[in-house]
Amino acid sequence: MTMVYSPGLDGVVAGETRVSCVDQGRLLYRGYAIQELAEKTNFEEVLHLMLYGELPGEERLQYIMDRLDDFRALPEQVYHVLQHIPATVPMMEVVRTMVSFAGHFDPVEGDDDEAIRQRAIWLTAQVPSIIAARHRLLNGDEPVKPRRGMSHAAQMLYLLFGEEPDDMTADLLDLTLVLYAEHEFNASTFTCRVICSTESDLVSSVAGAIGALKGPLHGGANEAAMRMLLRFKSADEAAKWVVEALERKEKIMGFGHRVYRHGDHRAHILEQKMRKLAHKKGQDHWLAIYDAVRDPVRRLKNIYPNVDYPCGLTYHLMGLPLDLFTPIFVSARVSGWSAHYLEQSRGNRLYRPLSEYIGQAERTVPPLDER
Repeated sequence: MTMVYSPGLDGVVAGETRVSCVDQGRLLYRGYAIQELAEKTNFEEVLHLMLYGELPGEERLQYIMDRLDDFRALPEQVYHVLQHIPATVPMMEVVRTMVSFAGHFDPVEGDDDEAIRQRAIWLTAQVPSIIAARHRLLNGDEPVKPRRGMSHAAQMLYLLFGEEPDDMTADLLDLTLVLYAEHEFNASTFTCRVICSTESDLVSSVAGAIGALKGPLHGGANEAAMRMLLRFKSADEAAKWVVEALERKEKIMGFGHRVYRHGDHRAHILEQKMRKLAHKKGQDHWLAIYDAVRDPVRRLKNIYPNVDYPCGLTYHLMGLPLDLFTPIFVSARVSGWSAHYLEQSRGNRLYRPLSEYIGQAERTVPPLDER
């Protein structure tokens, strides 16, 4: 057998999936174009689509919302452990650890497909509660009890800040959750499927996926992009810096994508809404800085923003701290990871790739006194 070495598995087809399709100029969730889903659905509908394969009708949508509400409250033991994590620990590490710990109090019994779906809904509900409780503890505030009947996005903001968000902010957060819900065989999803292929459980697979998303080459680009923008006091300063950075061949965070060569359409969808939020909040100076970075990169290098570039500024305009950006990504992607876990568990085959050995040729072990 002739082995083909492909660093990073670039170009290697590692499996089949019905969950999503990523291709030049399009992203499909189970056959639905992301543009249509962004315009016509909310995150709860997408969660149902991920787990059950079809968009819900009114009755099924209400069912999903009710089950999320049923599962939002954190076990007392989880809150107790959150109180003892040092304040210096980054939020992504907290989420990774607490998802694993919360798994000890999983209220769902069984391992059939429906039990896995229920466990996925439970995890989807728990992650925002973990993030919000940690955030409030760090700020000296008591956690807020979930309030039934709110959308998933509105609930997240309510748990974080203790007051109901305005419709525009909640709708925009919901849009980011829809855009972040799924993206084929990316590093964290592949991690989830590899763990699943050993016949491990959903919580372990999601915790592993969070660990993969924590790496700066995968998750965290929205946070990094906003950190970059925060360096500039004006559009002129930003424009000058980006031209010099390109000359130095520095990576500009929030631009380019492994599978999109002509622009990430999710970025275009989000950017339009983000601009409206900036206008509403009287923060147009951020748009000037945003464009001052975006336009030279596109003009000089023909590299386009990915979804993380507008998402960073979107979350900043919402008043969200930087340390929450990637954890919010997690709260959306749990849906996609769970869909892939379900798919991998059917007709499973253990992932076991080959490697090319480039070390020493076979040799003998010399006596200890001759080494």
